[in-house]
Amino acid sequence: MARPLIAEIDLDALRHNYRLACERSPDSRCVAVLKADAYGHGAVPCARALEGIAPAFAVACIEEAVVLREAGIDAPILLLEGIFEAAELAQVDDLGLWMTVHSDWQLEALLAHRPAGPIPVWVKVDSGMHRLGFPPEAVEAVWQRLREAPAQACDLHLMSHFATADLEDSAYFERQMARLEALADRLGAPLCLANSPATLARPRAHGAWNRPGVMLYGSDPLEVANAASRRLAPVMTLRSAIIAVRELPAGEPVGYGGRWTTPRPSRIGVVAAGYGDGYDRHAVDGTPVLVAGRRTAIAGKVSMDMLTVDLTDIPEADIASEVVLWGRASNGEVLSVDEVARHCDTISYTLLSGVLPRVPRRYHGGQS
Repeated sequence: MARPLIAEIDLDALRHNYRLACERSPDSRCVAVLKADAYGHGAVPCARALEGIAPAFAVACIEEAVVLREAGIDAPILLLEGIFEAAELAQVDDLGLWMTVHSDWQLEALLAHRPAGPIPVWVKVDSGMHRLGFPPEAVEAVWQRLREAPAQACDLHLMSHFATADLEDSAYFERQMARLEALADRLGAPLCLANSPATLARPRAHGAWNRPGVMLYGSDPLEVANAASRRLAPVMTLRSAIIAVRELPAGEPVGYGGRWTTPRPSRIGVVAAGYGDGYDRHAVDGTPVLVAGRRTAIAGKVSMDMLTVDLTDIPEADIASEVVLWGRASNGEVLSVDEVARHCDTISYTLLSGVLPRVPRRYHGGQS
C-alpha cells in the first residue's frame, strides 16, 4: 500500500476561481499566473484546465515558459521578470513570448536584438513597491524609445505592482494608483495593474489586463474577506491518514523536545506528513487539522515524515482515518490554507508552493 499523503488538485475549482476573477473585472482580460509551478499545483495541468477560458498565462522566468511550451501550451505567455541575460531574447523570439521590461539593460538588449517579429512588451513602473520597474519620471522616455522601434517591440502596456492592495487601509494604494493613472493618461497607455487582492477588491485598478495569481488557487489574499473572496474555492487538498494511535496518560510529552504535554488521558494520532513533504515545521500546537471530517489540532512538533494530532475528542478516529491538512474533507468540511498559514506565522503562498515533489499530485475535473 502506498504512503497515504497526496495533494489532490480540483481543476474545476481552479476554473471557478478564474471565472470569479473575470466576473469581478468584466471590462478587463485576466492573465492567469502560473509561476512557481502554479503555486505548487502543477503548471502544465493547470494551464490545460484553463486553456480556452484564459487568453494568456504568466510565469516568472523563461525556464517556466519552456515547460509550458514543451507540453504543447500555445497561448501567449508573459515573462513577469523579463529576461535575465540578453542571450534569452532568442528564446523569447522562438517561443513567441511576451516580455516585461523593467530596467535599462533589458531595454538596451531588446533594442539591439533583431527578432523575427516584434515582441509584445509590458513596461514595468516602480510606482511605490520599490522592487522592480522604472521610476515614473523615466517611463516616458522608455515608452517613446520602444514606440520608435516597431521591429523590436509591439503591443505596449504599462504594468506595476501594488504593495498594499490587500490591506483595509487604502492610503498607499491610492497614492500608487494616482501616479499610474497620471502616467497612463500622458502616454495613452493600456494598463495591467491588478494582482489578486486588487482584482477582488480594487475596481479602480482594473485595466486592460489583470493578473490574478494566488486567488486562482483558492487562497483569500485580503486582510479582511469580502463577498467575492468568500466565494473562492480551495483547489489543493493536502490529504493523508492516521498511521498509528497512542493512548497516553496525563502529563506525557509528545514529540521532539516534549513541547506539548498531554493535559489529560489522551489519544494521539500519528499522521503520514511532515516537513520533508513541505508541511511547515513552524506549525504551533493547536494548528488545525481535519480528522474524519472533524476539527482537531496538531500536538507536538512536526517531524520530517510525520506529525501528531490530538484524537481525544474524536473517538471514531483510528488507523486509516482521513486527515486533511488543508482543503476539503470527504464530508465537505473545509479547512482554509490561510487559517493554517496563520498558525505557522506565514502566508498561504509559502505553504502551497512548498509542497515537495515526493507528494503525489492527483488531478480531477478541469473539463468544459
